[in-house]
Amino acid sequence: MVEFNPDGSIRLPGQLAKQAEENKEKLRTQRCIKIKKNVVNFKSPKKCVLQVALSDVFSDNKFMEAIFGEFNENATTPCKLVKIDEKNFEIEIGTEFRRCTECCSLVNKYKEFLEGNLIEDKGTCTFEQNRNFCYEDYF
Repeated sequence: MVEFNPDGSIRLPGQLAKQAEENKEKLRTQRCIKIKKNVVNFKSPKKCVLQVALSDVFSDNKFMEAIFGEFNENATTPCKLVKIDEKNFEIEIGTEFRRCTECCSLVNKYKEFLEGNLIEDKGTCTFEQNRNFCYEDYF
């Protein structure tokens, strides 16, 4: 059954509301980052953007550039790190056959650095690890 808030918006189910509150608390009190994956261009050439937000606890953001630099040296996918401000970044992922797997690899590098303390939001990303290959998904 769908419930509505007084302003007419849909009320989140209890579990989702609890998870959203826990994520907000994490971003206020712990060393954590939130990554939102968005496909910017669905037609060839495809392009994705990772919107990265650092928690309030971070006083230094140099690890973002260091991990990205190490990743970018070995990646075949054209990528670019854009610093919006001290706590927000965008990582542009260009078109390449290994685009999705390299994107996941980068997210995992950040997750490993933060010892698993990462919030991942799929946004408009359609990539799923265990599915059949489709050429159109990558180019």
